[in-house]
Amino acid sequence: MQTHTFFWREVVALRQMGMETALLSSRRPAETCRHEFAEKAARETHYLYPPRWGVAAGQALRHPLGAIKAVGYILRLKESPIKQRLRLLGLIACSADLLAWAKEKGLEHIHAHSCADVAHVVAMCRRMGGPSYSLTLHGDLEVYGTDHAQKMRGAAFVACVTTPLQKQVMEKAHVEQNRTAVIWMGVDTDRFVDRGKRQPRANALHLATVARLHLCKGHRHALAAVKRLADEGCEVRYTIAGTGPHEREIRQCVRELGLEPQVHFAGTVGEQKVLELLNEVDAFVLPSVGLGEAAPVSVMEAMACGLPVISSIIGGTADMIENQKNGILVPQGDEQGLYRAMKELAEDVGRRMELGKEARLRAVEAFDSRRGAEKLMNRIRVSHRDP
Repeated sequence: MQTHTFFWREVVALRQMGMETALLSSRRPAETCRHEFAEKAARETHYLYPPRWGVAAGQALRHPLGAIKAVGYILRLKESPIKQRLRLLGLIACSADLLAWAKEKGLEHIHAHSCADVAHVVAMCRRMGGPSYSLTLHGDLEVYGTDHAQKMRGAAFVACVTTPLQKQVMEKAHVEQNRTAVIWMGVDTDRFVDRGKRQPRANALHLATVARLHLCKGHRHALAAVKRLADEGCEVRYTIAGTGPHEREIRQCVRELGLEPQVHFAGTVGEQKVLELLNEVDAFVLPSVGLGEAAPVSVMEAMACGLPVISSIIGGTADMIENQKNGILVPQGDEQGLYRAMKELAEDVGRRMELGKEARLRAVEAFDSRRGAEKLMNRIRVSHRDP
């Protein structure tokens, strides 16, 4: 999907380190992906839904005990209501398809980048005789359904993209600490660099947000701060990249604030266009609110390009950014705080450049996709050495 660039970066890094990988997805994406790798990735990917019914049925008939174990897994779910469990019974066919595909490919391990239904599918596949599995949690557990303890009980390990998520996994899903790890998703810091195209000026600020057009991303809060800055005479511009279910509401907010001259909607953009945008703007803003945000890769990309980032304190952003050293953190929904941060960067070009330099250093040190892939590879190999 458009927002899953970091998956492909991880695959590329793993392959460069010599790990043979195969790709699977729960279903085909409904949206258009404009990244350069999209066509190649789609050709390589095995899609679990809809399952290959004949293959799944044949697998179940040859190994009926495995199918019984999968049914037993669902019956033991304690938090899912009956209706939900009945729906999950239909996923047994996907698990059987996955098992057959794993045998075809000779897979030794499956790593699932989701703790929602996909986690049920790989957990049942394991119980049916499939390879070992591990999971990555990308956001608050509440976003990914229920029965997380059951999903994670059979996992070799559970990776979390932030320390707060690791704490959730241990406290709410009762996973032992030695079966957890904090592994950032990342960015290619060789590609995402400051190419020296910016021409910073005092009392002028070009901001960007790259995110789904969803109310949880907080665009309206950034727009309120931009409005105040513009009213004070600052030459401010705001580029919003992305599409989503609340585009109409966000555009309406722009009209109501009278910000049409200052705000540009760039639509869905590929990775190269994102890179070009980050090299044009003066600062990046991510004013997200609520649940679901974890370690935003868009923030990592901006920091890698030497941009000062203004971000709400949400998910793992406080782990990523040291306030006033390599970025600026504000409470969720704090329009006054967003305004103050924007005003500081608009008025003080030196400060803007200082924060951007420190952001780049932080990105190279912590967010390079090769570092995360290496941690994942080592964790998988250790899990296969352990008795």
